[in-house]
Amino acid sequence: MSLQYPHGSSLIPFDPSCAPRVRGLETHLHKPSPDEFALRFVLDADVQRLRIPEIRAPRRVDELWLHTCFELFVRKSGDTAGYYELNVSPSTEWALYSFDGYRQNRALMEPVRPPHVRVNRDDNVLLLDVDLDLQGFPHGDEVAPAAFLEQVDGDLSHWALRHVSDRPDFHHPAGFSRLYGGIIDTRSVCPDHQ
Repeated sequence: MSLQYPHGSSLIPFDPSCAPRVRGLETHLHKPSPDEFALRFVLDADVQRLRIPEIRAPRRVDELWLHTCFELFVRKSGDTAGYYELNVSPSTEWALYSFDGYRQNRALMEPVRPPHVRVNRDDNVLLLDVDLDLQGFPHGDEVAPAAFLEQVDGDLSHWALRHVSDRPDFHHPAGFSRLYGGIIDTRSVCPDHQ
């Protein structure tokens, strides 16, 4: 499937001094249907100086966030605190979780189709595409893309559209933004559903 992605949104590091090898990280989101999310992360960096796992067979794996990992949080609906968390590794491994509220009652999810992950990389760019189908799971149009990038020394940098607390916290309700026509409105801060 060849998609035309709308304008990208830049993710920013929580602590810029922890990401010296990264020139930029953008995310692009497209909704080919009401239940599908097509997500692209474009990492502009000295890729050789980051720990990027080798591609493996796609499968569910927990704790992907301990290493380089790209994430998408999707609110269940505009009037609930519940949300989903997708973790995707450049290895093509993935995990999908459901939460009832802010970090509450994490449960593994079994999507109708596993996320489809594609990775392309060279010395300066890593491109990660993900197709996620949330058919059968109620969801709204509030999202929060994020990433963990691991340096070769093992240090992690934390990337999000915005950082809303005094420590990295991708789950925070104020970190979600609204989708309008497939474009993430980075100016919108969603209501606090805690």
